[in-house]
Amino acid sequence: MNDRRFTVGVVGATGAVGSTILEVLAEREFPAAEVVPFSSERSAGTKLGFRGGEIECRPLSADSIGGLDLVLSSAGGAVSSEWAPRFVEAGAVVVDNTSYWRMHEDVPLVVSEVNPDAAEGHNGLIANPNCTTMALVVALGPIHRAAGIERLVVSTYQSVSGTGRRAIEELNRQSRAVLAGERPEVEAFPHRIAFNVIPQVETFKDGDDYTTEERKVMRETRKILGATEEEMPISATCARVPVVTGHSESINVQTREPLSPDECRALLSAAPGLIVVDSPSEGRYPLAIDAAGRDEVLVGRIRRDPSHENSLNLWVVGDNLRKGAATNAVQVAELLADRDLIRVPAGAASFSA
Repeated sequence: MNDRRFTVGVVGATGAVGSTILEVLAEREFPAAEVVPFSSERSAGTKLGFRGGEIECRPLSADSIGGLDLVLSSAGGAVSSEWAPRFVEAGAVVVDNTSYWRMHEDVPLVVSEVNPDAAEGHNGLIANPNCTTMALVVALGPIHRAAGIERLVVSTYQSVSGTGRRAIEELNRQSRAVLAGERPEVEAFPHRIAFNVIPQVETFKDGDDYTTEERKVMRETRKILGATEEEMPISATCARVPVVTGHSESINVQTREPLSPDECRALLSAAPGLIVVDSPSEGRYPLAIDAAGRDEVLVGRIRRDPSHENSLNLWVVGDNLRKGAATNAVQVAELLADRDLIRVPAGAASFSA
């Protein structure tokens, strides 16, 4: 990393992902001369701890967004659609965590260990993928490079923190109610989440049997791995489980070239951002509670699919708030700093939603 120090904005700083971004910036000692947290009008003036001191939240306004080099944004698609172009026009490079920009053709979708070179062509804005996609592609990237991916079937078991702090509070509240023999209130999810599994993450659009989350996983995976729908068919089923942090995924991957379980273990053991935990006879495999608080993606239960010669099954777990969102955003920022890419290219001011 060069010696330059940056003025960094964090949009959505009081939210679950935004507060984690602040933690990761401090932990990884990102070269920030100043960090400016942005929040809603309601939370403006809130003081947040950072590097042993306090920083005060600002509301988003035309007067408050100038003078920034870099913005890490995680405040929802509606906010991002309006404010990301305005930050770029004001001279900042934006790394955005929302779903709004991910599938725009002129916005690179970057996972630091998988497709870092995609950041080279940014137009002032870089997208962070969905947290579910993140863990998936960190594990699949090495496999795709080594053996090619013919087809994927993915089933996910997603923690409530992916919906935010109110969902965590709801899980805790409902659990206490059920244990007390009371009827819990349902707000954050379409059904009770305590002691339950809900086979729906996000919403169904009219005429579509797949949820918006499942569509994200399929489309974003192909974009990151550089494949078309015809080249890489994917089927995804996403479920919500009563876990606070850590998304788990069952992956069936059919490769173009033969890849044995042992070869796959060796390949993934050598890959950045991955830890292989794979001794099932000894009870060692990835657990959500083990992934929570870590930046690495855990992978195990690597085994042959007996129904197809060129298929493997894997179990993958990642912290959806850290690597799934905050850590990758900071890693992309580090990548931009290393490659001297924290600068808005000429013509980017015309960038539009």
